[in-house]
Amino acid sequence: PPPSPLPFLLYENETYEYCIVLPPKVNSAGIWENETSPLVIFNYSLPLLEMQVVMTFVITHVIYTILRPLGITLFASQMFAGITMSPMMNLPAFRSIFFNKELSIEVIDTVSMFGFALFLFLTGVKMDMKLALRTTKRSVGIGVVSLLSSILVGAAINETFKQPNETEQVKTERLIETMVEALTSFSVIACLLAELKILNTELGRLALTSAAVGDLSTMFLVHVMSLSRNFTASPLLVIKRVVIMFCFITLIIFVFRPLMYWVIKRTPDGGPVAEVYIMATMMVALGCAVFTHWVDRSPLIGAFLFGLAVPDGPPLGSALIDKFECFINAFFLSIYVTASTLRANFGNMLSDPSHVKFFTFFFSMTFLAKLIPCCIGSFLNFMPFRDSLAFGLVMSSKGIVQLSHYSTFRDNQVLSETVFTAMVIAILVNATIVPILVRFLYDPDSRKYAAYEQRNIMHLKPDAELRILACVHTSDNVPAMINLLDLTCPTRESPNVVYVLHLIELMARNSPVFIAHHNHESSTATTKSFEKIIPFYQYEGNNWGSVTVNAFTVITPRKLMHEDICMMALDKQTSFIILPFHRKWSIDGSLEEENNVVRNLNCTVLDQAPCSVGILIDRGRRQKPMEPSSPSSCSIGMLFLGGKDDREALMLAKRMARNTQVKLTVTRLIAYQDCGNVVDWDTVLDTEMLKDVKQNNGVLDNGNDITYVEEVLHCGSQTIKLVRSIANDYDLMIVGRHYGVESVLLAGLSEWSEFPELGIVGDLFASMDLNSRVSVLVIQQQIVQM
Repeated sequence: PPPSPLPFLLYENETYEYCIVLPPKVNSAGIWENETSPLVIFNYSLPLLEMQVVMTFVITHVIYTILRPLGITLFASQMFAGITMSPMMNLPAFRSIFFNKELSIEVIDTVSMFGFALFLFLTGVKMDMKLALRTTKRSVGIGVVSLLSSILVGAAINETFKQPNETEQVKTERLIETMVEALTSFSVIACLLAELKILNTELGRLALTSAAVGDLSTMFLVHVMSLSRNFTASPLLVIKRVVIMFCFITLIIFVFRPLMYWVIKRTPDGGPVAEVYIMATMMVALGCAVFTHWVDRSPLIGAFLFGLAVPDGPPLGSALIDKFECFINAFFLSIYVTASTLRANFGNMLSDPSHVKFFTFFFSMTFLAKLIPCCIGSFLNFMPFRDSLAFGLVMSSKGIVQLSHYSTFRDNQVLSETVFTAMVIAILVNATIVPILVRFLYDPDSRKYAAYEQRNIMHLKPDAELRILACVHTSDNVPAMINLLDLTCPTRESPNVVYVLHLIELMARNSPVFIAHHNHESSTATTKSFEKIIPFYQYEGNNWGSVTVNAFTVITPRKLMHEDICMMALDKQTSFIILPFHRKWSIDGSLEEENNVVRNLNCTVLDQAPCSVGILIDRGRRQKPMEPSSPSSCSIGMLFLGGKDDREALMLAKRMARNTQVKLTVTRLIAYQDCGNVVDWDTVLDTEMLKDVKQNNGVLDNGNDITYVEEVLHCGSQTIKLVRSIANDYDLMIVGRHYGVESVLLAGLSEWSEFPELGIVGDLFASMDLNSRVSVLVIQQQIVQM
């Protein structure tokens, strides 16, 4: 007879026979069914499953609550829960719950495997296949070398410790250990990076691309080994399997994937996907799992392959993730990990010192065989040593995918209890230590983006180019942003270089996406960014020679968007970042929408930005940019109280005043108590900045229209009255944030401030109590690290 398929493959089936009770005993009458023996209810499948789930959930989360402050991940805590519950199995009551002879395999294993199949389906949905196709040579080299080095070292150790009378069982176990230890799982690394909040860092991106290469290489290598071994004994069987899988993959790509794109086209822009399509997608995913099971393959591979075919991102991919991910990760995976760990017998493993020594040596050497090449490869590509070491640890991490392989082999009776226990311990040690070490070596929060050189508008040379980073979230941000850029008066002698960054929240995918539109990069996100980006290129065309636009789209977790903004500002050496305010006003001036995610992002950027920052509050007063031939003008007001933020705002206002269509009014607020007093250094700088504005009030040397006004006020209440009186006189107000500035004119107003990120004056202009349509630009000068 032909030999059975290679037992070290996850994607093979084994069939076993069990005696079950028909009709199945599902629900009981409760504990009163047998008052003398209440535990009889656990002879029914539903009460048994409910008790198993409750015990698993409670113990897992109690342990996670205790270990989380130590940096232990949720996956490691679930494994610790299984270890903690293991001694409980010596008690008859607990053993009857988790090892019921009639129902344990029928209930808990079925539920956990069903949940893991759904997990792999969602993993496929979130996985970007293009990531592996557009990787750099560095990522390909690291991914392939880390895989081959682990295999070679593992094979060398197995050959060294090989016994003359070694059985086929032992050879198979050693081969399984080597292949799984060499595996670099994309989903495991993506989950680890997300939990450590370094998903969109340079290290995170390199790890994801390298893991994608390694994961696909492992899958290809394993299937080649399986087919080559079976081909010599049964060529017809191999050909049959290849043809069936080819037809299955063809069906997914050319039938199911176009149907899902048809669903996306039928979904209104920004609207939810119809429930019938979501349910149909899930049913097809389960159908693919059943089909691969019927053709003697694992149901896991069918669900995963169909997940890869689902278009990632909104609307369909994000809808699937939003509806099912929380339940699957919190419910099914907790059961799967804990139940798998519970099967390990730690007493038998530790009772044999020879086994302990061998497995300790084997797992240590294969771990180093993956760690060292990754460290060397990243270090040779100019990554700092600490970062290289952290990168190597991330690439060497183990998680639920490796545990699932071992658990499947144990279920198929390919692995002995001792070997399975050793592998569980190796995964647990890895999953516990690696995250702690990575946090110690690589802490992005301690790496401030603030530059150690002056990157602001005030320190630019008179005719130097102005580099601006303009951030947009929705199409509503675009008109106001272009109007503001147009007001900065770019010329051929003093041009503007505008970097447009379209920010999209990462949904329904594991890996962040960075698209450079000027390089004509294509992605599913390109069409979504089209309407936000094209107006900026039109603005460049209308100002040819004086404006250069480079547009980018970043799809990243919302809590990490500030890192992309600050990193781009640092890399592009921008002097000014423009952020849209988190509130949106309707045409009649009422509040239409408020986005606190955008507000939190603005606050973080203000704290960490490497250059000056402006928050643009758009109330829709100016809807169209000025045309050079148009006689219309723009009236800009600027309130000057003093301080570095006001000096930065004044420098930008004077730059705008170069435009002959701009009328600028600078209003200096002076506290009555400070009149005639000896001034400090800040006041000297303020006076110097205002000198050319005060001279020949009304006309400067170049004939621009600038008006200078001084207002002497006594207290904060008079400041409020002044703001209300002038709010409707201008199209745009420019104010400083007054970060760290104390003034009598602002005393007591901070207690009423709704948005501290705007400063007190900016908050007054953004208030709902202000009956005005004036747009406001609040400016904070770069905070230089000393």
